[in-house]
Amino acid sequence: MKSLQMTIALLFLLSPLALIAAEPVVEFRGSDFRGGGAQRHGATAFGRAQVNYVYAQSTGRESSMTATFQLATIPREKMILTLEARDDDSQATCRASLRINDTVLFSGADVFPKRWLRKRFEIPANALKVGENTITISNLEPTGPSGNPPWFMVARCTIAGEAYQMPSVRMPEYRVTLPDQIREFPEPLPAGQSPGFAIRGTKGWAWTPEQYLAEIPILAKGRMNFLMNCYLSLFIDQEGRYSGRESFQSVFFAPGGRQENAWWLPLPDAVKEDYIKIFKKAKEHDIYFCFAVHPQFASSRPLDPNSEKDIDNYYQHFDWAQKQGIQWFSITLDDVSWGIHGPAIGGQEHSKLVNAVFERLRKNDPEAQMIFCPVPYWGDGTNPDDRAYLEAIAENMHEDVFIFWTGKEVVPQYMRTEDARSYRNVVQRRLIIWENYPVNDATAAIHLGPIIGRDVDLNTVCYGYVSNPMYLHNEANRIPLLTCADYAWNPHAYDPDRSIGQAIMHLAETQSQREVLKALVETYPGTLIARDTRTGFNTALARFDALLEDEDPNAAKNFIDFVADLANRLEKEFPGRYPETLRTLRTDVRQMQNRLR
Repeated sequence: MKSLQMTIALLFLLSPLALIAAEPVVEFRGSDFRGGGAQRHGATAFGRAQVNYVYAQSTGRESSMTATFQLATIPREKMILTLEARDDDSQATCRASLRINDTVLFSGADVFPKRWLRKRFEIPANALKVGENTITISNLEPTGPSGNPPWFMVARCTIAGEAYQMPSVRMPEYRVTLPDQIREFPEPLPAGQSPGFAIRGTKGWAWTPEQYLAEIPILAKGRMNFLMNCYLSLFIDQEGRYSGRESFQSVFFAPGGRQENAWWLPLPDAVKEDYIKIFKKAKEHDIYFCFAVHPQFASSRPLDPNSEKDIDNYYQHFDWAQKQGIQWFSITLDDVSWGIHGPAIGGQEHSKLVNAVFERLRKNDPEAQMIFCPVPYWGDGTNPDDRAYLEAIAENMHEDVFIFWTGKEVVPQYMRTEDARSYRNVVQRRLIIWENYPVNDATAAIHLGPIIGRDVDLNTVCYGYVSNPMYLHNEANRIPLLTCADYAWNPHAYDPDRSIGQAIMHLAETQSQREVLKALVETYPGTLIARDTRTGFNTALARFDALLEDEDPNAAKNFIDFVADLANRLEKEFPGRYPETLRTLRTDVRQMQNRLR
C-alpha cells in the first residue's frame, strides 16, 4: 500500500486524463487518520491491522479523526470514496458521519453493520478543491467511555474513479502440521541445565473445584509445578453463599446477579472441604498450590489497608490455608485503583497490607512465599504514575515478595526481555510473568493456537511463568496450555509449530482424534495468531466475515458447513467431552447462518 507521501507526490504529477485509471488516487489505512482512539488502545482489531476508531463525543479528541491530502487539479470524472468500516460489537448501533471538507457523505446509524463492510460514496463535483482536502470521520453519539462502545472503526479509505473496486482482505489461514510420531514433551533440556523458569503453571479463571482437580494431572504432564486459584472462585455474598458450586456466569455476570465479594466473611465449610481436596491432589503431583484472595474487586466494602480490623478479617483466609500446609500465597490488587491519595501513597498503603499478611505467614512458616499483583501490573515502569506507585513498592514492601507482571501491555502481542528488565529495575522485586493467554475473560471465544512472540531469554529476568486460562473451556485450554508449558520448560529450544503439533499428539489417542483437534486449532487459532489481542476476539467469526466478501459466492456457506461438521466430528471422537467447546461451535454456526441471511 502506498505511503501517504507517495500518494501526495503522485497526485501532483498525474494529469486529469491519468486520473481516470482504476487505481486509487488517494489511499489511507485507518491508522493514517489523526485523532481517534488507536494511539491509546492499539491499531489491530477484528482481523485487521492498522485500524483507527472514534469513541463518543464525551471522549473529546478520540471522538473524531482526520486525514488530509493534496490535489493539484480537480479530476474530471466522477470520484468515489470507498470506506472499509464497521460498527461496534454491542447490540446498539453507533451513529457516525463521514465528511470531505464541508460535504457530508453519510451521517447517522445503520450505515455499516457489526462486521467489516466496504461501501462506496459518490463525491459531489464541488466537494473537492485544489490544494489541501480533509476527510473527517466522527462519532455522533454524545456519551460513552473511551475503550468501550459506542465506537465506529475504519480499516481502509480510498478515493478513485468509478471503475476502481477496493479488493477484499483475506485473513491468513493458520495450519498445523501433525508430526509423524510422539516425542518427549516438553522439549528435553540439555544435560545439566535447569528448567527455564523456576515457577511454571497456571491459575484458574472463576473455575469450580472440579475444574481445578481435573487440570492438576495435565499440569504434571507438562512438567508444570504451580497452580493458583482465581480469586473469583472464592467470591461469596454477604449471606455467605458461594458461587463456585453454581455456574459462575449466571451468578456473577448476569443482570441482577450477586456481584459481591464478601472477603471479610469466613469461607463456608463446603468451600473449605473442596479446597482441601485440591490442596491434597496438587501435593500428590508435586505442584505448589498458591492461595489467592482479592480484598477489593467487586466488593461493597473494599478493604482499607489502614484498618487493622480489615487486615485481621482478610488474614483469616491465609491463616486457614497455611494450616492446611499451603506455602504459596497471593494478594492480588489488579483492576482496582491505587486510591484517592495518588499512586505514591497507594503504593505505601498496599505495601503495608502485604507486609502485615506476609510477616504473619512467615512467622508461622519461614518458607512461606508471597506474590503480589500491583495496580499497574503491565508496562515497563516508566509511566510517571506507574513509576511513583512501583517505587513506593520498592521502598516499602517486604524484599522477598514476588511481583506479577503481564508484559508491556495487559495482553501483549510480544513480550520483550528489555521491558521486563525496565519494569523490574523500577519495582526492585523478582517478577513472575502472568501470561494473559489463552484467557477469554468469560466470553465464548476460544484461543487454541500456541504461545508465540515471547523472547527466549525472559527467564533471565523473570523467575516464573503463569498462564491465565479460558473460563469454561478448561479441557480445550489444555492445548495452548501445553505449549506454554513447553516454552516455560525450555524457552531457548521452543518452536511453536513443533509444540502445537506435539500438544495435540499428547492429548489425543487416535489419529482421527488428532485430526479433529488439528482442525479445531486451525479454526480457532486465537488472539496471538490473529494479531488481535482482545480476549473476546472470535477468530472463526472473523474468518467468516472475511469470506462474506470473497469472490466465491459459496465461500461463506462452505465455511459454515465445515464448522458444523467439525462440531459433529468433535462430539463423535470425544463422546461426553469438550461440552463447552461444542456449545461454542454450534452457537457460532447459528450466528454465521443468521449473518449469511
